[in-house]
Amino acid sequence: MSDVAAAVEAVCAELSAHGATVTFAAVAERVGVSKATLYRRAELRAVVEEHRLRSREPYSLAGIVVELDHLRQGLEAVAAKVRRHEEEIRKLRRRSPER
Repeated sequence: MSDVAAAVEAVCAELSAHGATVTFAAVAERVGVSKATLYRRAELRAVVEEHRLRSREPYSLAGIVVELDHLRQGLEAVAAKVRRHEEEIRKLRRRSPER
């Protein structure tokens, strides 16, 4: 585990232990990295998201709504990437000589 990942884990655990809300902004500030770094690096984002999920009431309606929204956003991002890739493939096929 990298030093940054260990620091993120420690900060998340500390925030949770003190009953504070685990947010990307709070973690980024305490670790000394940007929020973008936390979002872009999958292993860091996973640590923060895991602590955020643990801090919520597991089966509350609000927790389920938030989790569904996160899943929807992720699915929309994947769908957008697939559409971009399909368009790139179509463009490449148009450019390539017929076989």
